[in-house]
Amino acid sequence: MDPVQITIIAVSISLTIILVIIGIQVALILKEVRQSVIKTNKMLDDTGKITETVSSGVSSVSGLVSGIKTGLSFITSLKSKGEKHE
Repeated sequence: MDPVQITIIAVSISLTIILVIIGIQVALILKEVRQSVIKTNKMLDDTGKITETVSSGVSSVSGLVSGIKTGLSFITSLKSKGEKHE
């Protein structure tokens, strides 16, 4: 065989091996990126659940405070009516 043909075959084999190795590495990187995206999605879902829980708690406390204010204003109005009658 001619030295040029041997060089071309050696270069072709080397490039093929390098490209296969690079392809495997890219596949592994994409797999890790997929896992990271899945974990991030789970964290965002959990954050949404926590936010809903906190907002429902805050609305409950808001309703409680509103009820207390209404009760106090009712008691105050009863006291003021009682003082007017006396």
